[in-house]
Amino acid sequence: MNAPPMEAQVLVMAKSPRPGHVKTRLCPPLSHASAAAVARAALMDTLDSVVAARPNRATVVLDGPVGSWLRSGVHVIPQRSGPFGDRLEGAIEDAFAAFPAPILLVGMDTPQMAPDHLTTAAETLLTGDADSILGRADDGGFWIIGIHQPVPGLCGSVPMSTATTGTRQLAQLSALGLRCVEVNPLRDVDVMEDALAVAAAAPRTRFAAVLRSCGPIPNLKVPAGVA
Repeated sequence: MNAPPMEAQVLVMAKSPRPGHVKTRLCPPLSHASAAAVARAALMDTLDSVVAARPNRATVVLDGPVGSWLRSGVHVIPQRSGPFGDRLEGAIEDAFAAFPAPILLVGMDTPQMAPDHLTTAAETLLTGDADSILGRADDGGFWIIGIHQPVPGLCGSVPMSTATTGTRQLAQLSALGLRCVEVNPLRDVDVMEDALAVAAAAPRTRFAAVLRSCGPIPNLKVPAGVA
C-alpha cells in the first residue's frame, strides 16, 4: 500500500542543460557538450527522486527553456532575475502564490539525493516544532531549505556560493525568529572532484552513467568522506 502524498511541495532550482550555460566549472577536463549532458542527467535524477517522494506539487523553477528532460506532472515557473539569494526567495514567493503549501527547495546539483532525503526533510518540517529546515552542503553552502510559507528577507541578504553560506543562512533564519532544524548534509557537484565523488557514492544514477561515458578523468583525487 502506497504511503500518502507528502503534505509539502518541492521546488527544484534549475538551469536548462545547454552547452556553455551549465556546469562550466567541469570544463576542462569535460567539453561544454559533455558538461551539459552531465547536468541534464543530474536534473533528471533529481526530478525522479522528487516525483518518487510524492509531494503534493512539484515545480521546476527554471532559468532557460524547457526540454525533454521535464517529467510529466511537474510544473514549471520562471526564475526571477537578480542575485541568486533573491531568486531563491522569489521562487518561494511565486510557488506559494500559485499553490499555498509548505515548501522544500532543492537544486539540481545533488543527483545522489534519494526520495527518503525529501520525505525525512518534510517530516522534520511538518511534524515537529520546526519553522524551517536546512540541509548543508559539504562545500559550505546548503542543498535544501524548507519553510512553511514565504518570509521576507529569507535568503536575499545571504551571500551565496561561499564557504560560509550555510552558516550565514542558518544565522539569518535565527535572526528572523525561525526555529531551524538541520537535516542530512549532501555534497553538491560543483567541480570535477565533486562529480567523481558523487558518482562513486551513487553509481546507479544517470549522472554516474553519463559521467562514466565521458571517459577516464586523469590526475584527479577524490577526497574521502563522500556523501
